[in-house]
Amino acid sequence: MANETNDFSSAVGAFLDTASKLAQQQVELLTSGVKAVAQVAEPLAKTAIDLVGSASNTVGQVFQSAASAIAPKK
Repeated sequence: MANETNDFSSAVGAFLDTASKLAQQQVELLTSGVKAVAQVAEPLAKTAIDLVGSASNTVGQVFQSAASAIAPKK
């Protein structure tokens, strides 16, 4: 009878050990995924910000040129 209890305890212990390892691997996988997304998003965001800045500068220069062309000359 004592052997059956010991076998059951060993089985439960092995099950919990396996479950904890699986949970740990899922957390590591999720962490790796988040890091990968961040590494991809960072340069894309920087490029998008640079593009918006360049576009706004270009639009500003167009308006300045149009305003100087329309303004009366002295």
